[in-house]
Amino acid sequence: MSAAAVWSVDPRTGKRREQAATEATAADVDRAVRAAHATRESLADRAVRAAFLRTAADLLDASADEVVTAADAETALGSPRLTGELARTTAQLRAFAEVVEEGAFLDVRIDLPDPSAVPPRPDLRRWKIPLGVVAVYAASNFPLAFSVPGGDTASALAAGCPVVVKAHPDHPATSELAAGLLRRAAAKCGLPEDVVVLLHGFEAGVELVRHPLVAAAGFTGSVRGGRALFDAAAARPVPIPFHGELGSLNPVVLTPGAVAERAGELGAGLAGSMTLGAGQFCTKPGFVLAPAGDDGDRFLTALAEGVGEAAPAVLLDHRMRAAFVDGVTERAALDGVETPVAPGAADEHAVTAGVLTVDAARLADGGHELLLEECFGPVTVVARYTDETQITAVLGRLPGNLTATLHIAEEDEAAAPLLAVLTPLAGRVLVNGWPTGVAVAPAQHHGGPYPATTSTSTSVGATAIERWLRPVTYQSTPQHLLPPELRDDNPLGVPRR
Repeated sequence: MSAAAVWSVDPRTGKRREQAATEATAADVDRAVRAAHATRESLADRAVRAAFLRTAADLLDASADEVVTAADAETALGSPRLTGELARTTAQLRAFAEVVEEGAFLDVRIDLPDPSAVPPRPDLRRWKIPLGVVAVYAASNFPLAFSVPGGDTASALAAGCPVVVKAHPDHPATSELAAGLLRRAAAKCGLPEDVVVLLHGFEAGVELVRHPLVAAAGFTGSVRGGRALFDAAAARPVPIPFHGELGSLNPVVLTPGAVAERAGELGAGLAGSMTLGAGQFCTKPGFVLAPAGDDGDRFLTALAEGVGEAAPAVLLDHRMRAAFVDGVTERAALDGVETPVAPGAADEHAVTAGVLTVDAARLADGGHELLLEECFGPVTVVARYTDETQITAVLGRLPGNLTATLHIAEEDEAAAPLLAVLTPLAGRVLVNGWPTGVAVAPAQHHGGPYPATTSTSTSVGATAIERWLRPVTYQSTPQHLLPPELRDDNPLGVPRR
């Protein structure tokens, strides 16, 4: 029996474009993982790894027109957005090359022997080593930056781990193109091409996380899919780390002072943030606590105007479109929910953005659980509060998030206590900004309490590399047996404590 075809589909029409690949069988998965596993030693040289990451970035940039065209055809995200995403992707690869060369990620710590200590302390030298083959599950909404050449792949390769990527079915042709460029980059740097291997198919993804030679996994996607893989990773005879990003509501709190100062600006800013990329950012502000009253009305008017001006948008696939339409319809039907701008179907392929409002009292009393769940697409819920007790009561019902945002006035007595309430809810807390847009920087944290992520790690920024490493301490080990990074003379000049 022949393997099932994997088709590239145009979300603007719902029609098949081309056969991009075939679904991997269990035997294919086994061969792929074993091939990647066999390349581990080739990644040991940090200079080679850094050169590989830079070469991959160069090849992606040189193929920018082809990559962006392919991604737009499969995602309808548009060339401007995808051009920016490609730039982010290649910058990320180059940033990890710098991390690899600098060497601080190895976290070298040396305690010299101290016979006078009680008890006497031996010579101890600690660093971090790569885990092994990493399974990467690509995201739908970022076909480059969170897909085959994205942050999970870049950070795993930087750590010295080969990668087996399970492609997302929404952009298989883009995935094939990107994987081919990464494999070409490996060959140009004298590495085996199988340091990066690509697979397609749902069953292949399940087989991948169960394979005994897979040492860790990174995932970006839905709560349902991510939790199933997370549970499978934990249920293995040898459980493995599973770093999953599953979902986020990204709450926003507007203080009365902030709305009094700049209601129109806040409404326009929120409209731009929640409709960016057709509301398909993992950091989309999907829930807002805003004050009731005249200032709150001005904010809502500005928000409704901004959202109403958004053009109908094509989502990543027709399944997501159907889920969005069903989701906003169900939410709008709840008792007490109003629709200043009604979200829903624009035609058989596109959707319209919208705003739902409700009194915060209904949520503070424990009702309308659905409004506190993520709805993927261009919609946000505004809960109107009358006092701070309603804010804290509603926030107390929220699950973990990637971000939490607070907008305050210049002199705002409510700022400190509200910031303290928001901080436990998210991995990134913003003041007077909007959460869409995640800077790739050493201090960045893109993660949060469950279900935002299944671990405390970040998938963006330099410290994302830590997910694919484990510490090892050498005790009383002769110098000639130690890795160069741990020897007294430190020939590679690695930062050490």
